[in-house]
Amino acid sequence: MKKFFETLKNCWKIEDLRQRLLIVLLFTAIYRFGSFVVLPGINPGQLEKLQSQTSGGLMSLLDMFSGGAFSNASIFALGIMPYISASIVMQLLAVAVPYFQKMQREGESGRKKIAWYTRILTVFILLLQAPSYLFNLKMQAEGALASGISWQVFMIPATIILAAGSMFILWLGERITDKGIGNGVSIIIMLGIIARLPQAFIQEVTSRFTAISSGGIVMFIAEILILYAVVCAAILLTQGTRRVPVQYAKRIEGNGRQQLGGARQYIPLKLFAANVMPIIFAQALMFIPLTVAGFSSDGSSEILRQLMNNGSLLYNVIYVILIIAFTYFYTAITLNPTQMAEDMKRNNGFIPGVKPGHDTAEYIETVMSRLTLPGSLFIAFIAIMPALAGTLNVQQAFAQFFGGTSLLILVGVVLDTLQQIESHLMMRHYDGLLKSGRTRTAGVSAY
Repeated sequence: MKKFFETLKNCWKIEDLRQRLLIVLLFTAIYRFGSFVVLPGINPGQLEKLQSQTSGGLMSLLDMFSGGAFSNASIFALGIMPYISASIVMQLLAVAVPYFQKMQREGESGRKKIAWYTRILTVFILLLQAPSYLFNLKMQAEGALASGISWQVFMIPATIILAAGSMFILWLGERITDKGIGNGVSIIIMLGIIARLPQAFIQEVTSRFTAISSGGIVMFIAEILILYAVVCAAILLTQGTRRVPVQYAKRIEGNGRQQLGGARQYIPLKLFAANVMPIIFAQALMFIPLTVAGFSSDGSSEILRQLMNNGSLLYNVIYVILIIAFTYFYTAITLNPTQMAEDMKRNNGFIPGVKPGHDTAEYIETVMSRLTLPGSLFIAFIAIMPALAGTLNVQQAFAQFFGGTSLLILVGVVLDTLQQIESHLMMRHYDGLLKSGRTRTAGVSAY
């Protein structure tokens, strides 16, 4: 605790860092304020049914990522997730479509073009999602609309407001990235998740201490210990690496011979290179039953109900399979062993005991496969932890913090932000929270 307060004092001493932190606080406060600004014409006192709908199942996840704005019928109800969906689509296009591949290789100008296309795609996604949200709002809270206004007239301006609200959140995220500390979009997602934590914590405490068969304080302490263990496991998963040694050679002028030169370097291959993306991909597909249920006349079928229940066995089996499949897929499109081997050979580098070229590519691919399998199984286990916690009578709102996307995002964003603060402090010769003064992912790459 003393180390924490000393770090805060050091942060306040550095003017640039102090301004960046204040900017983050200001923009995040604006975002949280907007989450409670209800759509014009909607009576917030008539939203009980909508809030009940988002208290469980997949709808609770949507509400969590929006920080409660979804259930509040806020101008920020759609949150930042449409932009995340557009970013995923653009990443896939950058791998599969030659036009976007070329654009990605253009450096900074290419990244700006891809960012512009991502924003355009985000607008199109919003124009589809906003009417869907409003149709659901009409079904769940038809009496919430002010008298004298028809839903047909309300739809058009409300769609524009919802789309503008999400784009404003994106703008806030970009300003946090440029003027503040950390990745702004990730911080906004983290805020939405953390906003639900106090209420979920109070509900869980109340449940454990009031229900006779709940286990009382013993079960609550056990929950906290399990949650602590899962957080530690998530940190280990996201930060763990396998370092592959690389030695470089230099030619001796005149006789064409080579000799080893320079210190041995390492390629840091992450234990889980795909990070949280496989879970996001898998969840995007698992949201499809919600859409199907809205257009299906057989919305009460048993299979459809199980697919819409994130605590059912069928849902979690399919969810695990998708996570493992997407882990291998995303790792394959982000890491190219052949390209790594060619770059290494071009710079007269080699892995000791492995022939340059094809053998090196096979060696790197083998190492990545051995890392990906346990990593995918581990991340799948963390992803279904909320369902496992639900079997122990943990309240669903609190169970969401035991794993899945929410936990990995919280861990990843907090570590990234701390590492950036640490770098600012180290530049001014101040001590930070990290004892070594270095990030755990630091390493020497050959590329």
